[in-house]
Amino acid sequence: MREEQQMEKKSGTKHIHLDQVLPGQIEAKSFEMIGRELQEMGIELEPEKEPVVKRAIHASADFDYARNLVFSPGAVRAGLEALRKGCHIVTDTRMAWSGINKGRLSALGGEAFTFMSDEDVARAAEQAGSTRAAASMEKAAALYGAGGKLENTPCIFAVGNAPTALIRLYELVQEGKLRPALVIAMPVGFVNVVQSKELILTLEETPFIVAKGRKGGSNIAAAVCNALIYQA
Repeated sequence: MREEQQMEKKSGTKHIHLDQVLPGQIEAKSFEMIGRELQEMGIELEPEKEPVVKRAIHASADFDYARNLVFSPGAVRAGLEALRKGCHIVTDTRMAWSGINKGRLSALGGEAFTFMSDEDVARAAEQAGSTRAAASMEKAAALYGAGGKLENTPCIFAVGNAPTALIRLYELVQEGKLRPALVIAMPVGFVNVVQSKELILTLEETPFIVAKGRKGGSNIAAAVCNALIYQA
């Protein structure tokens, strides 16, 4: 200890304590720390929502998610039921798609998709003068909506980036063209981000989990998906 202190004096550095945690224990340790800090903040989570909120915090190190995640009544239950029926998950970005644990999802009989890079989506967006994100939701509606070849397959929509995707999704639901098993609304940013989420909050017959305000992101959308997948 004396030699260590002398070395600190000579180098002018401060000793920094590092936790010795085995690789396989890092996630468990992280969740333990999250639980302890929430307790210190006086925040008690509802058991049904706790895994979702904690995984969002784990993905971001942002404890605001303990307060700004809004769940429609029975949203978690609806998501779990859909996953247990082998539902598909459609995301608005490749990043969100990449973050979903597709091995665990496949074990439940489900698959994850993003249509953003599809050529037909690019053409449709150009012709309509819309964004690819909005056009990708229209493609999903053609597949999973009334009359689509996957109409009987439950579908969860996880939007973590594009407000235009969320706005078009809202419109498709209102038009009766699509009935999502669950909408995970997590766009991040400024232009129409808050407004797009507020639209989803008005849906009375569609289960949703919404990150109110400007915060969110593809990583958070994927984290919420994974929280449900691991429970299912």
